[in-house]
Amino acid sequence: MKKRYLIPGDYMADPSVHVFEGKVYIYPSHDWESGIPEDDWGAHFDMRDYHVFSLEDVMEGDVTDHGMVLDKTDVPWVKRQMWDCDCCEKDGKYYLYFPAKDHTDIFRLGVAVSDTPYGPFAPEPDPIRGSYSMDPAVFKDDDGQVYVYFGGLMGGQLQRYKDNSALECAEFPADDEPAIPSRVARLTEDMKQFAEEPRPVVILDENGKPLTAGDHDRRFFEASWMHKYNGKYYFSYSTGDTHLLCYAIGDNPYGPFVYQGVILTPVVGWTTHHCIVEYKGKWYLFHHDSVPSGGRTWLRSLKVCELHYDAEGKIETIEGKDD
Repeated sequence: MKKRYLIPGDYMADPSVHVFEGKVYIYPSHDWESGIPEDDWGAHFDMRDYHVFSLEDVMEGDVTDHGMVLDKTDVPWVKRQMWDCDCCEKDGKYYLYFPAKDHTDIFRLGVAVSDTPYGPFAPEPDPIRGSYSMDPAVFKDDDGQVYVYFGGLMGGQLQRYKDNSALECAEFPADDEPAIPSRVARLTEDMKQFAEEPRPVVILDENGKPLTAGDHDRRFFEASWMHKYNGKYYFSYSTGDTHLLCYAIGDNPYGPFVYQGVILTPVVGWTTHHCIVEYKGKWYLFHHDSVPSGGRTWLRSLKVCELHYDAEGKIETIEGKDD
């Protein structure tokens, strides 16, 4: 299968992609060599700004770099680690959602606004009220309602919360207990706050039971994404320590979602983030790996390939490592 590295001149990762104004716009995180040692909590992923890219021919066309559109120094509440972001349009305005650690080293979600899909983006002075963890993915449904999915384990701090409240100590469930789920919340009409308390995104197995914490090949870890295909809602995500991209299908944006299978097998590098988008009648999987950096997992490069569904709407598995 043909795959393309999109930005060979820089390290970009965690792509979120949307079609605006007839073009494909890419909103990645920006990896760089910070010199911070690797640890289990992701301190070495010390991203500090965002760029926006666009193109009109996914597999062959030129990629336009619209430059740096938001820097951590632009946001008063941000201390460090501007990770996986996403963008959504409403009423001619563009809203960039991003996670970062505040000055107490707690992840929050922020929002910045622009009149164009390519920025620059002006941030709100404070994070979204009630927000926590990271990896926001924004989905606009056919009725115009907008939802944000978020959350990630370990360095993403999701294990520090229960029922939307911070815990005194982080809690990981036992292997036979339900896995910690991603979260989803509908956004307010002005796109700047949660319109409701975040809800758990429950993934069920083939028997209708929630996936367990010990089911590392299928349970959620990070990197939520939502897309719609033939009237069904496809929630996709990374399994983290087993390095798979998986997906589950539901009948509404809140779920529950029934596990379906693997989208992408492990790539070179620890993390696996992605997005799925349709453009000019074809579906694409945007993702990343660490091949160009020689396997340095904190220096990742954006890739894209076509994605295919079978007659029953199942996604055909893609091999993460090239021959």
